[in-house]
Amino acid sequence: MGRCLVCRSESPLIASQLGVCLKCIREKPEESLEIARCIHADTRNAFKLPPAPPKDPDGLPCGLCANECRIGKGGKGFCGLVLNSNGILNRLGGTPEKGVLEWYYDPIPTNCVAWWFCPGCTGAGYPKYAYKPGVEEGYVNLAVFYGSCSFDCLFCQNWHFREMSQNLRPVMSAAELASKVERNVSCICFFGGDPSTQMMHALETSRIALEEAEEGKRILRICWESNGNMPRSLVLKAAELSLNSGGVVKFDIKTWDENLSRVLCGVSNKATLDNFKEIGERFFRQRPEVPVLTASTLLVPGYVDEIEVENIARFIAEIDPEIPYTLLAFYPQYVMDDLPTTSWRQAKECYNKAKKYLKKVRIGNIHLLS
Repeated sequence: MGRCLVCRSESPLIASQLGVCLKCIREKPEESLEIARCIHADTRNAFKLPPAPPKDPDGLPCGLCANECRIGKGGKGFCGLVLNSNGILNRLGGTPEKGVLEWYYDPIPTNCVAWWFCPGCTGAGYPKYAYKPGVEEGYVNLAVFYGSCSFDCLFCQNWHFREMSQNLRPVMSAAELASKVERNVSCICFFGGDPSTQMMHALETSRIALEEAEEGKRILRICWESNGNMPRSLVLKAAELSLNSGGVVKFDIKTWDENLSRVLCGVSNKATLDNFKEIGERFFRQRPEVPVLTASTLLVPGYVDEIEVENIARFIAEIDPEIPYTLLAFYPQYVMDDLPTTSWRQAKECYNKAKKYLKKVRIGNIHLLS
């Protein structure tokens, strides 16, 4: 049972470590944000990460993600991979030479967000984008888990990436990672953490791997699972790689309300929404046989409700109502580990709201629904 420090209400749908309810986040944002800032600072300090994106007016601009960190001397970027060493930016990861990541082969069909329409799991786009007209049995996805992020989600399902950004291990160059693309690898998926803070490494890995695949006349799809918190130039490069290779750009649109994003994720969601719209308007209609863009939202009980989902769905539909949208069940993790799993009732309410606007909506992780 959690208690809101603003209105003093109690509910099992208030995360006790966060200590603020959804109603107060919407109606009393200043008080709620101040409480959340303290929580983010405390939890990030445990991993030696800055409490918020640094904005030192005399600092050096990083520019690799949309947080636009300005790092003062001796300071560290929000992701933990960039230092200001005596007036010189020292990138400890995220470069073509150094990626802080883990990788593994994920047999197809995978459990990724896009499984219900991607070429590897369905044969969509065969024979240009898929080896088989159905499931690509016998093939694998090279899954790349980056150990850093541009968000700080208190409900993070993969929170252990923070240990990687603290320890800066393991490290692998783009060339070495690309060498893991064996003949039975039909797609690469960059996720994490998030690829937004290590895009230069991911883009270089993609370039090398695609060149080798083209020489061997092999299919190699490039996919992304990201919060979308990137500079426009980099997100468009990523989208073009997916468009041309048969891959999918998967944005995790965590919230609609910007204050809710700042409370739950530590930063604004503005770049996420702007980038999603840009990709949709530029690329979505260019490849109707395989959707190049999709969105997902984690249904965090007590926080990401049908109002959030309806606003997100309306936003997506204004771009194109054919864009697929997946609603994911929540499992208690990290700071919000005392919340229940998503209920069937919440999932159904959110599904019905989304279907008012979008033609393709799925509920994922249904085994977690309570």
